[in-house]
Amino acid sequence: MKIHKDDRVMVMAGKDLGVVGRVIKADPSRNRVLVEGVNRVKRHEKVRPTQRGGQTGGITEKEAWIDASNVQLISPDDGKPTRSPTASRTATRSACARARARSSSSRGSGAQVAKR
Repeated sequence: MKIHKDDRVMVMAGKDLGVVGRVIKADPSRNRVLVEGVNRVKRHEKVRPTQRGGQTGGITEKEAWIDASNVQLISPDDGKPTRSPTASRTATRSACARARARSSSSRGSGAQVAKR
């Protein structure tokens, strides 16, 4: 599956067609993703006491899983949906992560260790 956590995606099918959101969770074994603000459903939760003595329950809204084939990655260059996962993946990595990757790859280019 090409879609991972924290990717920006656009919904391409269903009741939330055209909505852009961030991937909260991804389940590659089921080929499903959980997108922030997309596919909201209501759940009736039983009233239960909490540790501090309060009570939680009632009708709550939360995101439901959506099939990964119904979303496309958003390109960081033009903000349009794309099929190429590499463009989005490199844009979401922080500058620190890229600097660490460069420094770790350049460490081996110094003096060579003699083989025994």
